[in-house]
Amino acid sequence: MPVALWAPAVGAFGIGTTEFVIMGLLPEVDADPGISLSGAGLLVTGYALGVTLGAPPVAILTTRLPRKTLPSR
Repeated sequence: MPVALWAPAVGAFGIGTTEFVIMGLLPEVDADPGISLSGAGLLVTGYALGVTLGAPPVAILTTRLPRKTLPSR
């Protein structure tokens, strides 16, 4: 695989992993007093909606900015 494809591949893996890791932790989050399993499940929904609805505006707003001035992870 070309070196230029490694960064997007690793980034996509990281984003996908963060969405699925919390699903495995739902029983531990549910064990916290005052949080139901359905309430803990809303964490996954909220994160997924945030990524889905937030990524396009961020991409549009940063299109004209030089890439070197944007924060990187």
